[in-house]
Amino acid sequence: MSDRKFEVSGTFKVDEGWKPYTTVVEAPNENQVNERIYTIFGSKHHLPRRSVRISGIKLVDGE
Repeated sequence: MSDRKFEVSGTFKVDEGWKPYTTVVEAPNENQVNERIYTIFGSKHHLPRRSVRISGIKLVDGE
């Protein structure tokens, strides 16, 4: 199964409060999208999972 593109929106915790984000992630399904978002924020921003909230996942139509 090939990866599909998903648009993910939500918020992440910073010192001043919660900041919004929107990003596009490639994954085979929505469960993997969740894992990849947590992985990205954990590795790039050193945030634990409890500091990342996912509010919406939307499949992006073809290119």
